Amino acid sequence: MADTASTPATARASASATFPRLLGDVGGTNVRFAIESAPMQIGPVTALKVADFPSLEAAMRQFLDGLAATGQRLPRHAAVGLANPVTGDQVKLTNHNWSFSIEGMRRALGLQTLVALNDFTALALALPHLPADGLARVRSGTVVPTAPLALVGPGTGLGVSGLVPAPGGQMVALAGEGGHMELMPATDDEWVAWRAVHRQLGRVSAERLLSGAGLSQIHAALAAETGTLLLAPLQPEQVTDGAFQRNDPLCQRTMTVFFGLLGSVVADIALVLGARGGVYLGGGILPRFVPALQASTFAERFVAKGRMRGWLEDVPVHVVTARHPALPGLARALAERLDREAGNA
Repeated sequence: MADTASTPATARASASATFPRLLGDVGGTNVRFAIESAPMQIGPVTALKVADFPSLEAAMRQFLDGLAATGQRLPRHAAVGLANPVTGDQVKLTNHNWSFSIEGMRRALGLQTLVALNDFTALALALPHLPADGLARVRSGTVVPTAPLALVGPGTGLGVSGLVPAPGGQMVALAGEGGHMELMPATDDEWVAWRAVHRQLGRVSAERLLSGAGLSQIHAALAAETGTLLLAPLQPEQVTDGAFQRNDPLCQRTMTVFFGLLGSVVADIALVLGARGGVYLGGGILPRFVPALQASTFAERFVAKGRMRGWLEDVPVHVVTARHPALPGLARALAERLDREAGNA
């Protein structure tokens, strides 16, 4: 009877046959596509406007049609990252009117494999593959290579994930909703912002203040407290421009609240996960303001956890500044799916 077990050479040949692979990252304004031609060899990124397409399938089809028109080999395997929890076959995007069946879209596009996952989960999977120049240090520390990593990112919401070691040397990304954890203020201005949201909504989760909308909420609360008349609430970009371009005192106080609360929340997440492997900050806000974050109270608030201060002082913190950082994570997720299906995991 013939031995049907795969040799390493056979396994490599089988894996290479699955390339090229399609990677897609659905953002608030753009959906970005790229082709992975070999393991972690990701080509140029094509950005398409979300508003120009009635569905994700239509955007993917245009990208694939463009490949076909230039004679390129079409991918049969794809992974897409979405700013949504992905808990089943049916997906409805929070920030768009796009909704779809993963299996239905796979068949419609003629794909053999289509993996859909939360974009922050994809970013967590990407962390070990990010280049050194794609990270900016906020505080130094000592990495424990076998320990979990934490990932936190304020943007449209507050993304929270982690990367946890598993048997066999694999790393498992956590898909949770940690941004909805409770928030505990420490300074007078933080309490002003907290009370304003509490009066309006009742429960105050971290995401209510540590997000783009949170910047507007904090600023409006401080304006009301100081008797500053606002014709309309400031948009998040108006708050950051006011703080860092116009030196507006109220906008600067807003960012002080934001960075201070962030340091406290990120430390809580690091403690929960045991993130001695390091803490990484992503999302759409922080990479644009790394020097301000480094100069803020974030680092001190991060370690201000009483008897756990010594533990936290050893934890390094970096901001993810790499362009399109979720794409390597999507590549990793797709590779793991294909390995499982091939029986190589």
